[in-house]
Amino acid sequence: MIGWAGIIRLGLVQAGLGAVVVLVTSTINRVMIVELGLPALISGALVALHYGVQVMRPRWGYGSDVGGRRTPFILGGMALLAAGASGAAGSVGLMATHPVLGVLAAAAAFLAVGLGVGAAGTSLLTLLAGAVVPRRRGPAATIVWLMMIAGIVITATLAKGWLDPFSTARLFQVVSLVGAGAFGVAVLAVWGLEGAATAAPAPGHGGFLPALREVWAEPQARRFAIFVFVSMLAYSAQELVIEPFAGAVFGLAPGASAGLTGQHHAGVLVGMAVVAVVSFAMGGMQGGRLWTIGGCAGSAVAVAAVAACGLQGAGGLLVPAVVALGVANGVFAVAAIGTMMGLAGEGQSQGRAGTRMGLWGAAQALAFGAGGLFGTGMSDLARAVLTPAPAYAVVFATQAVLFLVAAYLAAGVFGVARRPALALA
Repeated sequence: MIGWAGIIRLGLVQAGLGAVVVLVTSTINRVMIVELGLPALISGALVALHYGVQVMRPRWGYGSDVGGRRTPFILGGMALLAAGASGAAGSVGLMATHPVLGVLAAAAAFLAVGLGVGAAGTSLLTLLAGAVVPRRRGPAATIVWLMMIAGIVITATLAKGWLDPFSTARLFQVVSLVGAGAFGVAVLAVWGLEGAATAAPAPGHGGFLPALREVWAEPQARRFAIFVFVSMLAYSAQELVIEPFAGAVFGLAPGASAGLTGQHHAGVLVGMAVVAVVSFAMGGMQGGRLWTIGGCAGSAVAVAAVAACGLQGAGGLLVPAVVALGVANGVFAVAAIGTMMGLAGEGQSQGRAGTRMGLWGAAQALAFGAGGLFGTGMSDLARAVLTPAPAYAVVFATQAVLFLVAAYLAAGVFGVARRPALALA
């Protein structure tokens, strides 16, 4: 078992992962749409590709279950993530002169990013779930996720200065340095950590598909996977829209819109911290259901407020609205994360924590891919018939409805699954 120092070390890996991914899915996405003038659906399809390949998460989780080691998957995934991110940044410059070749290069790069994120992220969370004592799983999940959000916030905020004045060469340099730094931090963070917390290898007979069927047959694992998909679909639909919205409606430069993403994720950090502090103060309350419903409903209100800012031209209220959206997102997300960590090692199929975590990770990845396509595709359609502000208002209003549906589903799913494993602390 690992203590708080080990938990923080794993948090550093997650922070590095978030730092790289935010530049790929937010900043590079915005550059393709605003600076290069490409249809938003192209960038949406690339991000969807990076999420779609993560349907392989259960297979990677199964592999680490059978081998009993998570570290090789973590470091291999981080190396592939860094290489893919550099390739994605390099493809932007190629798109400016050779659009078809640039998009093909970007597709390969985004594929590598997805493979890296899936391999590293699944194994890291599985190691965390299995290497900490049960009473610390909720706090550990909160700490690691807060550190990931902190990595996103710091990187997105600093990118404002790093990328201005903007050039594709500068973009490549920044993304490559961040990727190399994230991999270096990961190597130092996990070095020797798993030696005292190695999982017993799981039975490998029967192969991957029978193992996955075993996990899917567990009612609790199956219900939670469905909830993760629906709720993350609502969450992800806004991700690829906010920066292009800020550029098209308010005229923000790439660095400024990257800063807006940082402020959104700062709000996420605050929301997560509020849930963690209140939970700790109340001795580990059973509040997952209420926190999740409240966070989803609050997200619906906040994203509607972002739309109203665009319609009214209220640029001064844009940042508060985006921060409020982040806070509500954080409240909802940390409740689901605490639940996931508590359930990872449970179920009738013993030794399947990695497979189980991979199933939920695949549900989240598919939802994020679908949400990205939905948000960008809908924005393209709306802008074809409307001016930018009303077009984005339609997109945000639809996303608000999705958040309300997620709140309704949370009331049912968490109502069935109220048990000690749902404690956030």
